[in-house]
Order: sequence, then structure tokens, then C-alpha cells
Amino acid sequence: MRQVYLPVIAFVAALLFWEYYVAANEVPKFVLPAPSAVGVALVDNLPLWGEAAWSTLWVTLQALLAAALSGILFALGFSLSRTFEATLYPFAVVLQVTPVIAIAPLVLIWVGIDNVERAQVIIAWLVAFFPILANMSAGLKSVDANLSDLFRLYGASPLQKFWLLMWPTALPYLLASLKISGGLALIGGVVAEFVAGSGTATGLAWRIIEAGNRLQIEKMFAGLLLLSVLGMLIFYGFALLERQLLKNRG
Repeated sequence: MRQVYLPVIAFVAALLFWEYYVAANEVPKFVLPAPSAVGVALVDNLPLWGEAAWSTLWVTLQALLAAALSGILFALGFSLSRTFEATLYPFAVVLQVTPVIAIAPLVLIWVGIDNVERAQVIIAWLVAFFPILANMSAGLKSVDANLSDLFRLYGASPLQKFWLLMWPTALPYLLASLKISGGLALIGGVVAEFVAGSGTATGLAWRIIEAGNRLQIEKMFAGLLLLSVLGMLIFYGFALLERQLLKNRG
């Protein structure tokens, strides 16, 4: 229970101090709105925020699914062929170390400004792909050599070896990477929407830009709050999934 109530207490204390500081120092709303003003902006525009949050979450889930599938397949290919790994792994590293803010405008140009959601998915996939690839590759390579020899001795097929030995060994690595890549996919989608800067976007990032252009700072904070909530839901969702899937493992 301490893992729940201690962060809640700290969060409430921070909000109370924030509210007091803004009121006591008469800080202008366009500089730093009080938490109460942020709450009002959130409640008054709840349908709009709900639609925007769903749009952002949908892009994130699509990108994360694509990253998981491609990361698993490439990691499996790397585990089966050293040549395949030596050929393609450097390109995966290039994608990882290249700032997404530099790639996003190119993707938007190639995909088309009228296809912002597709560009968001691609950019978010680029950001989320490498952690899954790296962790899954490490998991597949950590298979116990003695167990691998035992499977070979009993004439197990490649599919049996993968499903009964390699996959269970790599599963903890995959679940750990999903907690990281989930947040990265969310960041990638938001960055793509910021770069697009177009009214064709409907996610939280565009609503934050729109509020900033109108100096509605309390709405900007409300959008940032929702982005943080989405990120936490994704992380703790995968943490719960990890605990459920691995609780019976030794």
C-alpha cells in the first residue's frame, strides 16, 4: 500500500503548495495557472479532451504494436543468422541515435501533410522499435546452452525450440522493453503532431499548440496532465501484465 499512498500524498502536497504559491504571489494566469484553474479547464472541455486523448492513445497503440511485431521478428532473425544481424543491426542503431525531431519533418513530407496520423504512427514506431529489438535480442541470446543441447538431443523442431525454450526465456526481456517503448511511442506521436502543426491533427499535442497560440495556459497544463496520465497508464499497464505473466515463473 505504501507504493500507492506515498506518491498520492506527495502529489496532493505539491498541488496544495502550487495553489498557495500562485495565490500568495499573485502570479498571472498566463505565466503559471493555479491547479484549480487547470482543473476547471479540464472539466469544462472534457468531451474535447476525451476525443484528443483517444486519438493520441490510438496512434501510440498502433505504433507500439508495429514496433513489437517488427522488433520480435528482427530479433528472431538476428538470433538465427549472425550475417543477418551484422548486416542490419547498425542501421537499427542509426535509427535509435538520430533525433526524432530531425526525422519527423521528412516523414511528414514523404507521407503527406494530409496523412498526419499515418506519419505519427511511423515516427512513433521509429522511436519505439529499438528498445524492443535490443531487449528481445538479448533475451533470445540468453537461452541456456545446456537446455538448447537437450532440445537438439531429443530432436525438437525449430518451432518447438522457439515456443518452448526461446520464447519463455526472452519473455521477461520483451515485457521490460514494452514498458519503455510504450512511453517512447507516446513521445514519438506527440513530437510528430507538434512538427505537423496542422489543424488536421486531432490529438493532445495539437490541442496544446492551439491553447498556447491563444495564451490559454491552463488548457496547456490540462493537456500536459492528460499526456502524463496516458504515459503512466501505459507503463503501469505493462507492469501489471508483466507481473501477471511472470508470477508463476521461478
